Amino acid sequence: MIHLDTIARLWKKLDGGKVECTACARRCRIPDGSRGFCYVRQNVGGRLHLANYGRLEAMQVDPIEKKPFNQFMPGSYVFGIGTSSCNWGCMFCQNHNISKDREMKGVDVSPEEAVALAIENNAQGIAYTYNEPTIFMEYALDVAKIAHRKGLYNVFVTNGYMTSEAVESMKGLIDAAVINFKGNAEQKFSNKYEVVASADQIKEALLSLKKAGVHLEITDLVIPAVGDSLKACDELTRWIKDNLGRNTPVHFTRFQPDYKMLDSVETPYPMLKAHYDVAKKNGLGYVYIGNVPGNPYESTYCPGCGSAVIERTGFYITGSGLDKGNKCKNCGHKIDISGSLPKILRYEGIKSIY
Repeated sequence: MIHLDTIARLWKKLDGGKVECTACARRCRIPDGSRGFCYVRQNVGGRLHLANYGRLEAMQVDPIEKKPFNQFMPGSYVFGIGTSSCNWGCMFCQNHNISKDREMKGVDVSPEEAVALAIENNAQGIAYTYNEPTIFMEYALDVAKIAHRKGLYNVFVTNGYMTSEAVESMKGLIDAAVINFKGNAEQKFSNKYEVVASADQIKEALLSLKKAGVHLEITDLVIPAVGDSLKACDELTRWIKDNLGRNTPVHFTRFQPDYKMLDSVETPYPMLKAHYDVAKKNGLGYVYIGNVPGNPYESTYCPGCGSAVIERTGFYITGSGLDKGNKCKNCGHKIDISGSLPKILRYEGIKSIY
């Protein structure tokens, strides 16, 4: 039975009992009794309901660096929560057990309970992650309001395929977002492997999020043979620098074969390094290589002198070259991060595999 608290807010009425969902850029027009592409946003009697409101399938406390955020509250811990389904159709999804779920399993957790769990587990913030948070936006924002009142930060781990209405609803509640591009945002890759028309809507959302003051980081999943074009990388990183600024952190991440692409191969390290080099050549100040524990480009380097200012192994901070004002101790360059490092640095001995 659907309860009143599952009525969504991001939608509008259309003729003939249809509704238009205004959460994701698909803008699904949904007849009465039907569901949108994501399956969890459902028209019931001419009103849009969120069928997975508060039904969590994933909960875990992790270092913020695992999301990955390297320049937002570095060294803090975040309580990650996720529901079911997704608004994309990625053939390589590593969370396909929940992103492809149509049964909406899990446990019911109210917004108040979610915040209480974060506090009980010594997290400093809440991450809306594991599946695409745009499709459970109303629940996420209900949690975020309470989290802010309790002194916790809120971050989105998202594909960025959202509407201007969705971005507007996030203002003042979502403090940071990491936007996950894949395959250098090439249209032919998006069409075939993600069931997405193009990355244009993602770029529009990024511009709006930046204008709203949300801290942004970008990931680009580099997939061998089908999503590894250095030309496309050049175009994407130039766009990021020109539109979001040279201080926008960009992470090139290793692909691991999964779901319907188990016959693929993981991304070779030299391929990731080639992408890194393109981004640096194009003037980006903070570039990382992710999912390769122990590689030197997990650390943050000063754009002024090249010194390591936040040293990492895996998701853990192992050393600092920052002063109390987040300036490089070597040259005094102001490092563009939100928050400050904890007094106790963490290291759990992750073995290098690159």
